[in-house]
Amino acid sequence: MSASPPDHLENRLPEPVLVIGEALVDLIRRPGQRTVARVGGSPLNVAVGLSRLDVPAALHTSLGVDDDYGAMIEVHLAENDVTLVAPATARRTSTATAIIDDEGAASYEFDLEWALEPVEVGAPRLVHTGSIGALLAPGAAVAMDAVRRLRPSATVSYDPNVRPALMGDRDSARARIEELVGLADVVKASSEDLAWLYPGEDLDAVAARWLALGPALVVVTHGADGSYAVTVGAAARVPVPDVALVDTIGAGDSFMAGLLAALSDADLLGREHEKRLRALDEDALRSLLGFAAACAAVTVSRPGADPPRRDALAVG
Repeated sequence: MSASPPDHLENRLPEPVLVIGEALVDLIRRPGQRTVARVGGSPLNVAVGLSRLDVPAALHTSLGVDDDYGAMIEVHLAENDVTLVAPATARRTSTATAIIDDEGAASYEFDLEWALEPVEVGAPRLVHTGSIGALLAPGAAVAMDAVRRLRPSATVSYDPNVRPALMGDRDSARARIEELVGLADVVKASSEDLAWLYPGEDLDAVAARWLALGPALVVVTHGADGSYAVTVGAAARVPVPDVALVDTIGAGDSFMAGLLAALSDADLLGREHEKRLRALDEDALRSLLGFAAACAAVTVSRPGADPPRRDALAVG
């Protein structure tokens, strides 16, 4: 399915999931190859990943007015049935240059503009935010306001997706991230995120401290070493599936989308289900992590941020 960008712009929210954060174009550079432009941005990737997993999603983001990259993003959202809930108002669409090394790992350089327009939406059962869009002024203030306004009825999920080059002072970044952790019900972070925020500290201990700030569920991904989840009453670890790595672009976002889709499948989204979310046991955690890991495994087997649809998954 595809639609022209203007037809896909909405001022309401018919979808159960609202994602707030940056949409940008990744300029992908591989050794000895031409630069390739692909639509990206962690929150956008999560919205697309959810939609491909049959969880309807809307994206509140910032795009450049009448620029080619913005049009490219609008078409991508339309083709993936993600609703865009605000018009393009920025001077330019943001870009990230992703430099892929010989092992397939990506490092990033950013050219960003992040000024988010407030919008009125309905009552989503999940609000997801994170990455640059939750921390970079002035748009971050609008994202934070939306989270606070919607969380009385919605589950809130958060992925800090730390970009050290954009974080500024580590102590200030840590304080802002911990504030968002305290507002969230579901938090996912990578071991790299936590290692930068808390140098030299035990990551399981960091996850436990984050859990004490208020979330029902904290998940830490450890790349090739699998993932870890903890609630007040349970914890679980799950290995990664065996897969041929192409690159890691979008892997964490695909994991996040898979985790949220699995929570949706279990009817755990929405403030009315908070008690059940907090009561997840070890078997439930393993199931959630297994589905999320399967989603990420498909993504790393493909070039760029290309999350799977359900028919591409092999979940045992």
